[in-house]
Amino acid sequence: MTRRVRQREKDAVVILEMVRQIRRKHPRMGVRKLQVKLGPMLAAEGLKMGRDGLFTLLRQADMLVQRRKKGRRTTLPGFWRTLNLLPGLTITKPNQVWVSDITYVETELQPFVYLFMIMDLYSRYIVGWHVSNSLAASGALTALQQAIHHCPLLTHELIHHSDHGVQYTCHDYLFTLSSHKIRPSMGAVGNCYENAFAERVIGTLKGEYGLDRRLPNLLTVSKLAREAIFLYNTDRPHQALDFAYPSRVYVDSSCKSPSIVIPFSKESFKFSELAYISSS
Repeated sequence: MTRRVRQREKDAVVILEMVRQIRRKHPRMGVRKLQVKLGPMLAAEGLKMGRDGLFTLLRQADMLVQRRKKGRRTTLPGFWRTLNLLPGLTITKPNQVWVSDITYVETELQPFVYLFMIMDLYSRYIVGWHVSNSLAASGALTALQQAIHHCPLLTHELIHHSDHGVQYTCHDYLFTLSSHKIRPSMGAVGNCYENAFAERVIGTLKGEYGLDRRLPNLLTVSKLAREAIFLYNTDRPHQALDFAYPSRVYVDSSCKSPSIVIPFSKESFKFSELAYISSS
């Protein structure tokens, strides 16, 4: 065995231990984000490792993340629906659009508990959340009230986007939006493409932080959700933010993120036309 090979093996041991340290907080962080987190640690040790090399190293050590997909319907359609205000919109700053969604988490004491989540779209910062043992609208309303309390200086520009599930179309929820001059926007129930950003962050929370596992009870889910959301907001580099942290983009006006342009879709044109006809 040559000296170079021996040194490479020693470096690999050090790098894998660094990965383990990161994954103690971010259990299923993927290769790209690991590379960003590893950067300062590698530099401090005088080591270098590219993305392809890191991928190969993790594959050889059987440390690549295996994605698991599950599906369960959490939202029943309400009888009323607003326009989808997002198609054609360009999002350039925080608190311009919030997106919301609901997901389930399996538990041992009862079949499911539910995580209600609201995220600022521009920064990907989760501004409100709540875990409930019921799909009742009160869970969604608690998450909304937390988001409003977290950001009291809202403007009339803010749009709240969701599907048109009963949780978001009930009187109390819409009254709360209206009383804070937040405009409701709704896509179709069951169409993930109309709420893809919220679907994706929930996928990250479940896929990277263990919320896709069967957990003991609601208290455990709440604790794990709190830790996961804190790490997601403050310690997980986000590729769409040029690997900045959501919390920094949300609070620091000097930290600019690429604008988000929501394309028009055939469905949005169709629904806008129907809404116009029904209101004339």
